[in-house]
Amino acid sequence: MIRLHHVPESRSMRVLWMLHELGLDFELAVHPFDKSLRDPTYLAVHPGGRVPALEIDDTVLFESGAALEYLCARHPQAGLGCAFGHADYADWLNWLHFAESISQHTAALTQQHVAIYPAEKRSPLVTKLEAARLAKLFQALDARLSGRDTLLESGFSAADIGVGQALYMAKHFVRLGRFERLNAYYERLSARTAFQKSLPADGDMRLYQAGFYEVLNG
Repeated sequence: MIRLHHVPESRSMRVLWMLHELGLDFELAVHPFDKSLRDPTYLAVHPGGRVPALEIDDTVLFESGAALEYLCARHPQAGLGCAFGHADYADWLNWLHFAESISQHTAALTQQHVAIYPAEKRSPLVTKLEAARLAKLFQALDARLSGRDTLLESGFSAADIGVGQALYMAKHFVRLGRFERLNAYYERLSARTAFQKSLPADGDMRLYQAGFYEVLNG
């Protein structure tokens, strides 16, 4: 039995994308982005009251990067992971977890613009700093993609899933079009069938009501 606890357009989207890439049968439990995640029943699954929570038989993974690593190890034949000793192993680990470097700044911007603060309480300093930090990470990715279509020499992997989903969220605050290689990379990833299946379904509550949020000027 595989069950994924998911909030549309959140970090759990990267696990949903991975499950679709693997072609696995699973149950999807869609939650709203609200205090219901603090319900004692759900806290028994995820002690932090967040998503994702990936239940596989008697095992629960509640960090998105850990869930991707676990699924790669469980399904090595899919070729989305990278074994120790492989020439790309260190790069695979670095870029897989680089997704969280992007997501931490996106989370701060999401709190400012979407989830917590009303307009009059938003900090121009925080939003400008976090957007600038995201842009620096975009610049690093753009450089990495010079001469290659994916993050690894060996081709598409879970690292692209993690980073690609992080870009899906981050592009609401920093425009990808400023970075030619990165923009083309994201277009390739977002055209994948499994990515499309991980997008919010009709009727799902969306975290991002706008396509882009202008950074405040202070």
